[in-house]
Amino acid sequence: MSVWLRDESPLTPGTSDDERRTDIFSLLRDEGRHHTAQVTAAGADWLASAGPYPRSTLSLWAAHPTAPGVLPCGSTFDVVNVPAIFGRRMLNRLWSEGPGSGPVAAHHGRMLLFAAPGTAQRLPALLSWEEWGTPGADGSGPGDSEPGGSGPAESGPVDSGPGDSGPGGRAGAVPPLLCHGTGDAVTVPALAAGAPSGPRWVVAPDTRHPWLPGPDVLLWACVRVARATARTPRPRAGAVPRARAAVTLLTT
Repeated sequence: MSVWLRDESPLTPGTSDDERRTDIFSLLRDEGRHHTAQVTAAGADWLASAGPYPRSTLSLWAAHPTAPGVLPCGSTFDVVNVPAIFGRRMLNRLWSEGPGSGPVAAHHGRMLLFAAPGTAQRLPALLSWEEWGTPGADGSGPGDSEPGGSGPAESGPVDSGPGDSGPGGRAGAVPPLLCHGTGDAVTVPALAAGAPSGPRWVVAPDTRHPWLPGPDVLLWACVRVARATARTPRPRAGAVPRARAAVTLLTT
């Protein structure tokens, strides 16, 4: 399983692509090093398997290890694209209270959580069923049967807890999610550290068959974070704190 990794690269900054070309995969295969936020050779093989021509993809990465790639979703993995802050909170829940996560990337203020194929189709429906999603976003609304089934999700409704019932307590708790599945493609970070402003790995793929969370696991994480967010007291817009009135008792 992938693990939390810090930002660090075993490659020397400023090295040209030509100098990296011959040793990038040997560095990735160096099991004696601690690859932090770095794809291993097995992880690169897994990523390349998502495309129709894995060998060509690996050759391209060997020639340009600092260049991001574009890979199709739907066969090897789906991707759930969430705002960075919400994604970080989901990741904290997954690692502190849940089973962990699959690979995770950060790009343009968003977090890309790699998930099991099929998640992109089922997760929005599950969120709508639990009334945490945007009503009608997936063609259904609260109270509708889950698409492809005759009732709620197989795992059963998630206990929303006190204080969360009704649209008022849940509105805005789960931000709009971009779910990339069959027919979509996503930008993945480079094998080696590239431009600081480009995509980067938060949890790098490190095995040939990494564990990927399914829609039920990500639903659990979304609801946990949303519940915590909904319960956080927020000051009313334009509200001015009132000073406590002082009462003076006059005796005669």
